[in-house]
Amino acid sequence: MEEWIFRVTAVALPAILAITLHEAAHGFVAWRLGDDTAYRLGRVTFNPLRHIDPFGTVLLPALMYFTTGFVFGWAKPVPVNFGRLGHPRRDMVWVALAGPGVNFALAVLSALLWGLVDPHSGTVGQWLKAATEVSILVNVILMVFNLIPLPPLDGGRVAVGILPDALAFPLARLERFGMLILLGAAFLLPTIGRQIGVDLNVMSWVLGPPVDAVIDLIQILTGND
Repeated sequence: MEEWIFRVTAVALPAILAITLHEAAHGFVAWRLGDDTAYRLGRVTFNPLRHIDPFGTVLLPALMYFTTGFVFGWAKPVPVNFGRLGHPRRDMVWVALAGPGVNFALAVLSALLWGLVDPHSGTVGQWLKAATEVSILVNVILMVFNLIPLPPLDGGRVAVGILPDALAFPLARLERFGMLILLGAAFLLPTIGRQIGVDLNVMSWVLGPPVDAVIDLIQILTGND
């Protein structure tokens, strides 16, 4: 039981913080740029309880971690009225980048803490070492995943905000299909690939190299290389 609690908390707590602070950052930046929708709903807060989706933040990631080893989840999306921003198209980019930016900062802080922890200092030290390792990985994966240039992901909103209209408008119209495309790439294609004996794990192709590159960068920045 103690080992089970150790594993669950070392994985769940960093994952919940990564997901919920990601959403809080969107709301905070939107508030500072003119849209107080999230603020009025009490979503501009670093209290994870305000952002947790019981299924997407807790149950699904836990089930996937202990069955597949791959973690996928979400928090309750922070509502943003882009029309209320001071400069909607430009500010949309900053609001979108806030979430991945917080994940990068959390990964760097976790790496700094990891370097300070002595794993031989007992159970607490071992737990901190494990939790910070999970935090680095989860935050980097969440950052890279959300920067995929497909709406409704943050990268898609950034692309819509900076591309010329001829490219931005067709991309924006993909938003209604974005989650279906992502779920198909993450789950359906690998399943089909296993049936026909072909590696169709598209998400590992897309996420693997940039995740490794960002972790290498963080190790260099924090002196842990």
